[in-house]
Amino acid sequence: MKLFASFVLVVGLLAGTASSVHAAEGRASYAARLGALKSSAVLILDARTRKVLYQKNARVALPIASLTKLMTALVVLEAKQDMAETLSITKADIDRLKYSSSRLRVGTRLSRTTMLHLALMSSENRAASALGRNYPGGTRRFVAAMNAKARALGMRSTHYVEPTGLSRANVASPEDLAKLVLVVERHPLIRRYSTDRHFSIRQGRDRTEYHNTNRLTANPSWKIRLQKTGYIAEAGRCMILHAAVKGRPTVMVFLDAQGKFSRAADANSVRAWLSRFNPWARR
Repeated sequence: MKLFASFVLVVGLLAGTASSVHAAEGRASYAARLGALKSSAVLILDARTRKVLYQKNARVALPIASLTKLMTALVVLEAKQDMAETLSITKADIDRLKYSSSRLRVGTRLSRTTMLHLALMSSENRAASALGRNYPGGTRRFVAAMNAKARALGMRSTHYVEPTGLSRANVASPEDLAKLVLVVERHPLIRRYSTDRHFSIRQGRDRTEYHNTNRLTANPSWKIRLQKTGYIAEAGRCMILHAAVKGRPTVMVFLDAQGKFSRAADANSVRAWLSRFNPWARR
């Protein structure tokens, strides 16, 4: 009997050891996956507790491309301007930095809220430019307001020079951008417009269809509350997400990812790690 009990104990210990080894191998595998993220700078934050769950170069300021438009939206909304007011696209809104194309024609007239919708959902640069240009005092005052708001939020390494993100001189760190996300997420309009999947406008007799720049918004397995993507050559592929993972609101910031699908792949890798190892519960 004692021999049988000893045998059972040994088997149990071996099984426990094998389980521990398997778990350790799993953790190592996911740690390696996080280490292989394509983004140069990353921050993953528990939105409830502000606990940092993962970081890489989180305090390094880098070009942020169209992530700029989150601050553009915040300044527009906090200015309390009439959102139904009609704004016009003019030659001043044409991209003279990158000479990028736009489907918003010069002469198109849209409400301020529609311009905001296009800027957040489809990263429409002419819409963002028009929003800044129609701020009291014009674009110069608008950019000053963007930088003042960044300072007020404690975004110490952030600097803006224009409202679209086309300039490489618009810079911020993942740590700073996480602070911004926690603030803009409180605005229902920003949440709605950034995650809307389709939107159309009329330009003369034509209807122009727009789609979200972030393909993850079409994935039903993702519970995204707020998002923004960005790209210029100097910034690489950038993305911000405020999403629920295992029911926990989580902020994800990815800067300077190389490759067209790299930022989405990074987000999926991080979500898999969060779902598997539940770092919220660890101290």
